Amino acid sequence: MSTVSNVLNGRSGRMRKETLARVENAIAQLKFHPNPAALRLKTGRTSLIGLLVPSLANPMFGAIAREIETFAQERYGHRVLIGSTYRDKEKEATFFEDLLAHGVRHVIVISSLADERHFDTMIERGMTVVSYDRLAAKGRTSKVVHVTPDNFEAARLATEHLIEYGHKRLAFATVAGMTLSRSAKIQGFQAAASHSGLQKTAIVLNGGLLDEYGDSVMSEIGRTLAFQLAADPSRSTGVVAVNDLMALGLMAGLREAGLRVPQDVSIVGIDGLFLAALSNPALSTVQLPVADMARAMVDCAIAPKAEGEVHACEQVFMPTLLVRRESVAPPPVPATESATGRGARNARA
Repeated sequence: MSTVSNVLNGRSGRMRKETLARVENAIAQLKFHPNPAALRLKTGRTSLIGLLVPSLANPMFGAIAREIETFAQERYGHRVLIGSTYRDKEKEATFFEDLLAHGVRHVIVISSLADERHFDTMIERGMTVVSYDRLAAKGRTSKVVHVTPDNFEAARLATEHLIEYGHKRLAFATVAGMTLSRSAKIQGFQAAASHSGLQKTAIVLNGGLLDEYGDSVMSEIGRTLAFQLAADPSRSTGVVAVNDLMALGLMAGLREAGLRVPQDVSIVGIDGLFLAALSNPALSTVQLPVADMARAMVDCAIAPKAEGEVHACEQVFMPTLLVRRESVAPPPVPATESATGRGARNARA
């Protein structure tokens, strides 16, 4: 009986492989699942994993949550407890205390906050913490596991797509408040522009402070930025948005301002939301590997570890692909250039 208990509770590091295989096979055949109440009474823990997100109103976080929930349940028999933190350190710390009180020892946090020292405190109290969408701070030792998309590469790919179509006046549309992921995206944008000698005509459009992290707020800031773009006679013709929601807001605002996408301004997003394919025109976007990242986060948070074993402390996932749709086209021909072309044709006639 103690052997079965060791397997169920992740204490199989010193067990013979043959014994482990027989026990796991028997558990699978009997379709046995531990009683959650009994497990909580015995260990003080529960078969739950905590997930803290900025806001479920953002469909990107909802997509990640869905993948985490599915994989945690199918592979480990864990359910997910979700809380919205709005990237507020105090709210995160309060949620951690609540999760700990309910026996939750595995937590995934989508944050990007520069300061994550409060994570270390929870690790010292027996939690495993996985941080999404940021890298470890340089020069700082921590037991926090970091899983992130390569935000630099995602923005670089999006920018190169615009350059490939001939855009020379480029912009990166974002919000105030420099999270680590936004900073990496701006760097990727600037690197691509610099590589093509366009650094002098590549600008960052700051849409102001984001007080909430819902879909309507981010898209509304994009819409506001679109009116600023439309009012500028020397406007950028190619824009990379910090995410798909910002891009969708930009397209809506440009349409209201009397400009066309992509004939007047081309737009590229970053995320790969399902909404991108439903917009008019359909949004070109950099697809992030959501399912792969979710699996990695769940494995790092829950997978049993042999004595002395630690998971990789940092995993960076490359963007899956650039999804080319109808929101990108060659830049408009300047009026003077167009007039010169007509004059030359008339002279030949």
